[in-house]
Parts: sequence; structure tokens; C-alpha cells
Amino acid sequence: MVNYPVDRCRSRPILESCHNLVRKETRMDDIQALKEQICEIGRRIYERGYVAANAGNLSCRLSENEVLCTPTMQSKGFLKPEDLCVVDMEGRQFGGRKRRSSEVLMHLVILKARPDVSSVVHCHPPHATAFAIVGEPIPQAVMPEVEVFLGEVPITKYETPGGKKFAETVLPFVHKTNTILLANHGVVSYGESLERAYWLTDVLDSYCRVLILTRQLGSLRYLPPDKVQELLEEKQKMGIADPRHDTQFGSDLRTNATFGSICREYGVEPQAFEPPTG
Repeated sequence: MVNYPVDRCRSRPILESCHNLVRKETRMDDIQALKEQICEIGRRIYERGYVAANAGNLSCRLSENEVLCTPTMQSKGFLKPEDLCVVDMEGRQFGGRKRRSSEVLMHLVILKARPDVSSVVHCHPPHATAFAIVGEPIPQAVMPEVEVFLGEVPITKYETPGGKKFAETVLPFVHKTNTILLANHGVVSYGESLERAYWLTDVLDSYCRVLILTRQLGSLRYLPPDKVQELLEEKQKMGIADPRHDTQFGSDLRTNATFGSICREYGVEPQAFEPPTG
């Protein structure tokens, strides 16, 4: 394997946007901007306590067959642009001085399945990860902002991190959500930009913290179905997809009905929070 700095990869076109070719004379500037943004998001997740030591990884699509990603064994709080790697869509590294993370395979599964996605953020935010460890479904229909920006967040089946089986645990959910809890491990979020992907994780962990605090005070007070419907209508106007927009969605809008049956197959059941009734 040839291992050379990202900026000197000359054997293939380095950067296309997801929709348009970038002008040749600005191409390297755009790559540098993406590198700096990855370093900035890495700093944020480190400072927010979403990663410890060398945990977590980030990636950004450069072209149909090129992905910029973080290296293994490197703190995300102290990344430099020259630390980053370039891999193809099969995970073969052809750019960067450091070795890529093994967990980039999960990023590639997501990017292959979702051509509309350009960026993936994986980290271990503590409040959300607690739900992933316990196997507690994240309640819906509690906070308006969460209904609009997140929707239902599934929990994967557990597999040992780093391999193909682990990477593929997201496949049952990847088309219907942009935020997934990884069993006993952490969170992966993805979107049209690194900022958006990070933002989804931030919203999720904040919400999980509120849920944990709420549990100490008493029972959840769920929004009534008609108010959830109003939020879904607003969400649709904003262009944010949600499986509950489907006119054939026949279940209660508040009961984790999109992914619940899949997750129950491997023991994800409500324990701390009773589902809404009536």
C-alpha cells in the first residue's frame, strides 16, 4: 500500500462535491477546509466529553470513491489537518501518513447506503450511550424540538467494534434515520455536512440527559397524539424526513413503532420509561 500525504494523492481526482465538480484551482483549498472542519468537530466532541482518549471517529465524502477520515489511536481533541487519512469506499487507504481507524468501515456502510449523506460522526456521548448500554428505547413525543430534529432513534444489535459485522449493524435503520445508538458502544450520526452530523449527536445527548433527570423526579408526561401530528406537519414543511409522514403509518405516532419490532428481537424493551397509553 502506498502511503503518502493526502494533499499529494495524484493518481485519481481528489475532490468532487456531492453534486458538482469543484474547479481545479480551488480544489486543494476545499480539501484543506474540510480537514480543518474535521479537526474543529473533533475538538468539540472532545471538549463536550463525547470522547475520551483516542475514542471516536469522523469522516467526510470527497468523491464517489474517496473519503477523508480520522486516524486510529489519535485524540480527536488534538487533531491536525496532516493527521487525516483518505480511503476508498472499500476501506483501502491511499492517503495520509497515519493509519485509518478500523471503524471507518461503519462510515462507509452509511455512505454507500445514503448517497445524500456526506459526513459521519461517531462518538460516545455519555447520556445517550447509557441508553445504548441498558437497551432502553429513547422515548418519543416528549420534547417538541426532539420530535422535529431527531424523531425515533433505534438501538443496534451488539457486535464487536471494528469489523464488518459491527459496521453492518446500522443497515436495518440507515435509510429511515440519521441518528443511531450502537449497543453498548456509542452513537453514530450523519448528514449533509459535518456540522449537521455533530448537531444531531449534540441534540440527542442533551435530550438523554433531560430524560435521566426527569426519571429522578417522576414519570414522563407525553405529548398528546394531535400535538405530535402538528409537529410532524411542521417537520414536513421544513423538509425533514420522518417515517411517520407516510400516510400508511398505522401505529401510534408516539411509541417507537418504526424500529421497535426490530429492536425487540435482541432485547431492547422499555424498563425505565413506560410507553404512552391513551
